[in-house]
Amino acid sequence: MRWLRALGRWWPPALHWPSVRGRAVADAGPLLLAAAVVAVVTLLAGAVPPLLRATADDSVREAVRHAGGDGDVLVHARIELDDGPNGGRVRAPRLAEDVDDLRDRATDELGPGLRAALRPPVAAVTSPVLKITDGSVLRTFQLAYLAKDAGGGPQVTWTEGGPPRPTVSAADSHVEVPYGGPPWLVQVGLSEADAAALHVRPGARIPLADDRGNVRKVQVSGIFRATDSADPAWRLAPSLLRPVSGADGVGTTRLGGLLSPDSLPDARLAFDRDELQRTVWFSPDPGVLTWDSAEAISGKVVVLKAASGSSGARDGSLKWETQLDGVLRNVRGQVGAAFAQASVLLAGVLAAAVLVLLLAADLLVRRRAPALAAARQRGASLPDLGAELLLESAVVALVAAAAGLALARTVAPGASWGWAVPVVLAAAAAGPAFGTLAAARATRDRRVPANRSARRWARHTVQLRRAALEAAVVIAAVAAFVALHQRGILPADSSGDAAGTGLGLDGGGALPASAPALGVLAGTLLLLRLLPAGTGLALKQALRSRRPLAVFGAARAAATSARVLPLLVMVTSAALASFAFTLDATAGQGLADGAWRTVGADARLDVIPAATASTPELARRIAAAPGVRQAVAGQVTDSARVVADSLIVAPRLVIVDVSAFRRLLGSTPLPDAPDLARLGATGHGNVPALVRSSDGGLRPGMRLQLLRDGGAPSIRLTAVGTAPAVGDGDVVVLVDAAALAAAGMPSAPNTIWATGPGAARAATASGASSDAAHAVLREDVLRARRAAPLTSGLLWLAWASAATLLALGLLGLALGSAASAPERWQTLTRLRTLGLRPRDARWVAAGELLPPVMVAAVAGPLLGVALARLMLDSLALRLLTGQAGDPALVLPWWRLGLVTVALLAAVAVVVPIESALRRGRRLSEVLRVGDG
Repeated sequence: MRWLRALGRWWPPALHWPSVRGRAVADAGPLLLAAAVVAVVTLLAGAVPPLLRATADDSVREAVRHAGGDGDVLVHARIELDDGPNGGRVRAPRLAEDVDDLRDRATDELGPGLRAALRPPVAAVTSPVLKITDGSVLRTFQLAYLAKDAGGGPQVTWTEGGPPRPTVSAADSHVEVPYGGPPWLVQVGLSEADAAALHVRPGARIPLADDRGNVRKVQVSGIFRATDSADPAWRLAPSLLRPVSGADGVGTTRLGGLLSPDSLPDARLAFDRDELQRTVWFSPDPGVLTWDSAEAISGKVVVLKAASGSSGARDGSLKWETQLDGVLRNVRGQVGAAFAQASVLLAGVLAAAVLVLLLAADLLVRRRAPALAAARQRGASLPDLGAELLLESAVVALVAAAAGLALARTVAPGASWGWAVPVVLAAAAAGPAFGTLAAARATRDRRVPANRSARRWARHTVQLRRAALEAAVVIAAVAAFVALHQRGILPADSSGDAAGTGLGLDGGGALPASAPALGVLAGTLLLLRLLPAGTGLALKQALRSRRPLAVFGAARAAATSARVLPLLVMVTSAALASFAFTLDATAGQGLADGAWRTVGADARLDVIPAATASTPELARRIAAAPGVRQAVAGQVTDSARVVADSLIVAPRLVIVDVSAFRRLLGSTPLPDAPDLARLGATGHGNVPALVRSSDGGLRPGMRLQLLRDGGAPSIRLTAVGTAPAVGDGDVVVLVDAAALAAAGMPSAPNTIWATGPGAARAATASGASSDAAHAVLREDVLRARRAAPLTSGLLWLAWASAATLLALGLLGLALGSAASAPERWQTLTRLRTLGLRPRDARWVAAGELLPPVMVAAVAGPLLGVALARLMLDSLALRLLTGQAGDPALVLPWWRLGLVTVALLAAVAVVVPIESALRRGRRLSEVLRVGDG
């Protein structure tokens, strides 16, 4: 075959090393400029992926750390039956060992991968909550046994008495007691705080009874002090260390008694056989969690829960319970969104960098055109020239890329080269391709056809090729936007290996991420079609005027308006920089709105359940503080029980004075709730309510039932409208306090919202003066969210991308003007022989450069804003801003103006510099040589 014969005749290219060195030395400036672009963009592209991976690790640790009990892995198992041969219950003296066996069995079932991510387990046996019947109000008591290892719990020091002992002798350790017999005595230890609250000493009995009124005999064996109160084991039963307010409802106080391995069998007999609960607690260790391990752990947790025993099983099978997979799923969604948003910004930077490198290669080839043509005329073959140029550009690109990656390793934990490949390839291939093509065109023997139809056919062929290329770009842009709006920017499987390729983009994710860059390219191609018509119209208008400078400038602008790369670089850079600025401004305002939604005001005071009686006084004190405009008290109950369509849901129940709450919303940037006016009157004897549900489970028009504790009759509600967002709850039910009190359920306010410049100071002072309230400040919430790893990383990347894009746009302006400078100043210098003054020559040069720059300065920011309006709803910014929906578009006018001013000001800098560089050229040299 022909190509095989040609391959047999192929010889390696013969490089002419003096020419390679000579060209490199002569054009060191453009080569160093291209190397600087490659190094800077490689630094950004190489540092961002490892920084994002490290940020993802920090986000996983922070999410698990803040999850608290939601991240714990719990194992429940029933205690084995203790039926005796005589129809009674047999005391099991080795019950503590059975608890240790349960802990070991649960640890083995975890598997090595999941076990390595969890802290050492703590086994707990807890009793039902009992009532203290000494006449005190709303005090409860619970017995608990804790075991961190074989036979040992958290360390304590006995200040009085000693640890609990068995209530039978060793000979009677397996005693059998009948069902329905007298209460069995059990010994417990009390902390110093609990003993002081109960006013008891060792040997005293604690009067206790269960919900059915059955008496429980509990004796104090000793009083202890925790050796380390920060031991994680105490978190499972905090009432063992100190009284806990509100643990069993509003106004209650729970105390606890510590069981020992010796008294645990007695506690088994002191309660019914199914009343003691065995639980093994595994707390995740945030220090060992990473983004990669979190994905694996989430899958193992799901498998573990799927294999869990049934809750109704009467055997001792393990029943797993945890929300760790949900915590990791949420943080994976946030990390996936941050990765995808970062990929959008990086794709824009890479597109602009590639265009700048193409423009630099075009400038370099324009400078080398005479030398390349001369080398070709002296007998150099095109493969030889191409190989020489490829060697030169490859060395420059690889050295610059290596320097950029080395710098990336100094600022990031590692370096990623995947995103730098397009830039390196463009830097290495653009120069040789353009140079070889220029040499071929300079020495080809093809003549212009004399036939007019043949010339027309050749011209139409060129136009069709350009139209096909432009159509391909437009089709790719449309496909990218369609994919973006159909599937969003998030990866299809957020549990995939997002760190494998740096930013987790698979083949399906790269197309939506490139939507801004492709959209800008498509818009710029449309501007390129319109620019020659605009400059031609300006030339026609200038020819009718009597101002020669306008004629010269318009003529030069019309002659150079067909150049594609300079305008493409400037518009692309300006539009993508404006997009990055808009993304940063929208995310920043979204964080502020999310903080308003979370707090509900400038400051919020959360009152503990035991001190709700003081809430009205606290509200009056805050309202009277200087700088406080509004102070509204209400009751907020999470996980209230509401029956809707025969299903029990757990919404956030908000009970407020509707008129005061309406004034509060009016004094904040929060959205108004016009449906609050519908709560003034009841309908059909039901209490009107506003409902809000993200999944549509609660809708206006529904009939609801608010269930109450203690067997009190439920309250019938009618959903008459949509409730405003109150905090971060997805499901909200809001009712008027007066209407609910009229239905027989008075409220106990436990939350105070305050607005005004002095609200934060007043809430902090009120919370500090009383241990009964905790202040939540909007500024603190906003500051914490801005400092979160993912959010701060994205905002930093938006600013870095915008600055890099703006610099690339200015560089494109400088390269474009440098490429056309010889021809422009040759014409202007010749015009000087006709009387054109140097100052007038600068005005003509500015008139030539201004049309494309003005198009980029005006159309670029507008195009970036249009892209932001089309895309931001699909970027899932709500996952980082903490809002219920996507944030509203925010236009950073002063930053957009900065882009416009920077491009226009660059012309005022470039023209004097060009004039100064050519001031020393003599007119005779220009006229004789024909080169400016």
